[in-house]
Amino acid sequence: MIKARVRAFFLVKKMDNNSSREQFASRLGFLLITAGCAIGLGNVWRFPYIAGQYGGAVFVIIYIAFLILLGFPLLTIELAVGRASRRSVGLSFETLTPNTKWYYGKYLMIAGNYILMSFYTMVTGWILYYTIKMLKGDFTLAPMSQADSGGIFGTMLGDPLTQIVCTLVVTVGAFSVCAFGLQEGVEKITKPLMVLLFLLIIFLSVRSFFLPGFAEGMRFYLMPDFSKITFNNLFEVLYAALGQAFFTLGLGVGSIQIFGSYMSSQKSITYEASVITLLDSIVAILAGIVIFPACFSYAVEPGQGPGLIFVTLVSVFSNMVGGQLWGALFFMFMLFAAISTLIAVFENIVGISTDILKISRKKAVVFNCVAILLLGLPVILGFNVLSFITPLGEGTVILDLYDFILSQNILQIGAIIYVFYVTWKYGWGFDKYLAEANLGSGFKMTRKFQFYFKYVLPLIIVLLLIQGYIGIFGK
Repeated sequence: MIKARVRAFFLVKKMDNNSSREQFASRLGFLLITAGCAIGLGNVWRFPYIAGQYGGAVFVIIYIAFLILLGFPLLTIELAVGRASRRSVGLSFETLTPNTKWYYGKYLMIAGNYILMSFYTMVTGWILYYTIKMLKGDFTLAPMSQADSGGIFGTMLGDPLTQIVCTLVVTVGAFSVCAFGLQEGVEKITKPLMVLLFLLIIFLSVRSFFLPGFAEGMRFYLMPDFSKITFNNLFEVLYAALGQAFFTLGLGVGSIQIFGSYMSSQKSITYEASVITLLDSIVAILAGIVIFPACFSYAVEPGQGPGLIFVTLVSVFSNMVGGQLWGALFFMFMLFAAISTLIAVFENIVGISTDILKISRKKAVVFNCVAILLLGLPVILGFNVLSFITPLGEGTVILDLYDFILSQNILQIGAIIYVFYVTWKYGWGFDKYLAEANLGSGFKMTRKFQFYFKYVLPLIIVLLLIQGYIGIFGK
């Protein structure tokens, strides 16, 4: 074990000093950008409405438990593979374990990045549209009912040109940041963006304290009510919390791994992963503190589903004193969260292209920008021109198919590949993973978790995969 650590230390030091691969200018940059990859619409959009649907505080407790049991270990694995190889998922398996077949798994993971961004850019475009409208005061000219705000959302979905323009703006903008490189582009832009994001969510959380429904909202959100969990819905609640813990960090496609390839070896990966997980959780929990008091202040059901942000809260802001200001700040926060994820995953896609195709960063940016826009076009048109296509049955759209391929297949299979890769003796091996994860100062990963990593972790992910199919096709 000592020899393995010594070898890993000198190997990483050699890579840190001699590799031409760009690295972060500061540890803060690494933490904020990697957290920015994890912190996105899953925290702000998905987490609050799922918590609302499944009993508030009880769901939050279960979610945090699964985040520690599932999300954190997978995060350390991706970062360890990235830092040890100093490569994106495009070349990491070949670098660490040459002359093996593990690299076949990368093709699925690479596809996952493109599928994710093909619809994530569209949703980010929606947020840009709503931010502009809220800043202009178009949504607060007069009090609106949820039916009114729902009509506005439906009109936007039916307008392909507006969606295409907004998607084009955010996609080109985020890729342009990547064109300037890691330090001069991604780090320089994302660091202040993430600082503003945290300032906005803290400010909005403080503002919630003065809403008339703050106490009731916090009681719903933070006071456990175990009567909400029955024998009939127990497994459904557990699955929802497990899925949210898994998806919130965006694991399984190498989008986190790329930042491991850029990080230094001064701090242990176990320590850095704990900080990133904490930051991700704080934003998700603060988002609930912003949303639930607003819902209870204006008699809105907190478990409204995906429309909670684009329909319900727009109606709330239109009825609120100073709604234009608070609504604009909220959607700006949403926009910062979404764009930080765009930049991070785009950086991964660019890194994959430069590693595999051996092309310049700027060529990779242009090529992938066009590719993402073309892949996303059917998703946008699926709400209007191509709405007759119902790939998963009546009432579904092309977005549902993309989301199914990614969320119910690629993410889980990619995560299983990572787990097997670092635990099987035919892969990279647990000793090498452990040496890399513990390299540097800070918390250390113990060998006591080897059994959990090798057997329990993949079992949990397989159950998640199976339950996803049951939930969709078993009805």
